[in-house]
Amino acid sequence: MAKDIITKIKEANLLGRGGAGFPTWMKWEAVKKQEGQGKKIYVIANGSEGEPEIFKDEYILKNHPQEFIEGIKIALETFANSEAIIYLNHKYFDKYKKNLEKFSEGFPISYFRKTAGYLAGEETGLLNHIEGQRVEPRPKPPYPAEAGLYNLPTLVNNIETYYRIYEIKNDLYAGKAFFSIEGDVKNKGTFEFPENYPIKKILEETGNWPAFDFFVQYGGGAAGTIYLPEELDEPKKGATSIIVFNRQKTDALKLMQRWAEFYSKENCDKCTPCRESSIRILEMTKKNKLDFDKLEKMFFVLEKTSFCPLGKGMAIPYRTLIEKVLKK
Repeated sequence: MAKDIITKIKEANLLGRGGAGFPTWMKWEAVKKQEGQGKKIYVIANGSEGEPEIFKDEYILKNHPQEFIEGIKIALETFANSEAIIYLNHKYFDKYKKNLEKFSEGFPISYFRKTAGYLAGEETGLLNHIEGQRVEPRPKPPYPAEAGLYNLPTLVNNIETYYRIYEIKNDLYAGKAFFSIEGDVKNKGTFEFPENYPIKKILEETGNWPAFDFFVQYGGGAAGTIYLPEELDEPKKGATSIIVFNRQKTDALKLMQRWAEFYSKENCDKCTPCRESSIRILEMTKKNKLDFDKLEKMFFVLEKTSFCPLGKGMAIPYRTLIEKVLKK
């Protein structure tokens, strides 16, 4: 007897490719349990990709559109009474929707153009945007699998996750992931490697290991963690974005200011820690004067009291840059 797709996803140990790394089969199983209640089920592809220097989803939309859509179709076949929405940031929508429609024609698949900010990439913020509500995170529970879009069972997965579902269904999956490489490197782009491949090997095998003193930001151009060269031998968790900085040429304060400008613009203003911290950090960086004690107190409050992952993760790039670059 052929294995069902959820069993195959579980055996493949596929983790979501949006950065959180949640086991994909658990989401699918939770949605599957909602069948039989006469409710419609929504299948959503999250193509928000709104963080700076992340572009691996665009690589898939450009180079593997059919395989991605096939992954969506597999989800539609898995869940009874389902329809799909492909949620794309405005640039991707304008560039790739027409081509994607060639492969989705005849299926209950529609497209939604993201016009909201970065926070609409968070799965419940995305749901609010589609519903026409204020774009901010929802409390959890209930989780989208039980009460998502229009309060109906909803599966939300990243574009790459659906691409890997296609591979799993067709016995092509080899445990790989797409890594984007940016910054002070010779060969920028998107490359495919085993998902647990060390950053050092990725940079070496793509001809991007620097000959100068450098540091790396891994996991996004705002929320990513800072790592030094001696820390790159082990696999890292998070969004698969690698940005290389020439240590001698990089003004760390300017880099912090760039992050602070992003966060002050893109936070939803829902909770005080996130809103106020982003403003205070921006003020410090513009004055070119950091108060490390105040910053550490802000980081603590962000991590302990922020409502959503954006605020909780905001401290990570600042703290790791301060500890590994500014204070050394």
